[in-house]
Amino acid sequence: MNSNNKISQAVILSAGLGTRLRPLTEGIPKVMVPLLGKPLLLHHIEQLKKHGIIDIFINLHYLPDVITDYFGDGSKFGVHITYAIEKPNILGTAGGVKNFEEKLKDNFFVIYGDVFSQVDYAKMAEDFFKKKNPIAMEIVGETNHPTDSDLVEIDSKGRFIKIFLKPHIKLPTKYYSMRALFIFNKKVLIFIPKEKYSEIDHEILPRILEAGGIIYGYKTKDFLKDIGTLDRYNEVVKYL
Repeated sequence: MNSNNKISQAVILSAGLGTRLRPLTEGIPKVMVPLLGKPLLLHHIEQLKKHGIIDIFINLHYLPDVITDYFGDGSKFGVHITYAIEKPNILGTAGGVKNFEEKLKDNFFVIYGDVFSQVDYAKMAEDFFKKKNPIAMEIVGETNHPTDSDLVEIDSKGRFIKIFLKPHIKLPTKYYSMRALFIFNKKVLIFIPKEKYSEIDHEILPRILEAGGIIYGYKTKDFLKDIGTLDRYNEVVKYL
């Protein structure tokens, strides 16, 4: 891979309240719930570092000191961490990325903090750079809970055609689940309003498609699981 085609930055969205994970989240942010004795957020950082991504941006809202006290500037974990605390209001998944606009390079990963990931990020980046003029790439795949998942139809080349937002009364004929892990080109930031609540899948990606922007789906067999509910958290614990 050309040195210009490497991605060294990632935003880990970590501002959520974790209400569906109670009592696990009593007194801690949901990205700090333990898996194999380590906080979920540490698993993210170790996986990113493994693939050369050491410049990490984390947005905070609920109990931010729990995270900043544990990770500091990231140096003891071999990475560099920049924080943004969203006060008084949370800014949503897209607004959380916009926080770091001035410091983000041309291409970067965006990861939902409550999705446990063993994705090979270097391999995903390699696929991204093979595509023609992508503005974004999102992991897509199968799901066992499609009615409460955001879904997408893609063409034979992997390009997004149409997004179907949850909840669904009737499922589309052809679909993949949108798996909430992205590579963004910095052009995406043009579509995100500043200091205003906005969501990636529900607002920004449809806006990009309407404007003719090219978004690709990325299929992988790497383990990736939303732990936003106790049942799904327990599935990850069982897997590990």
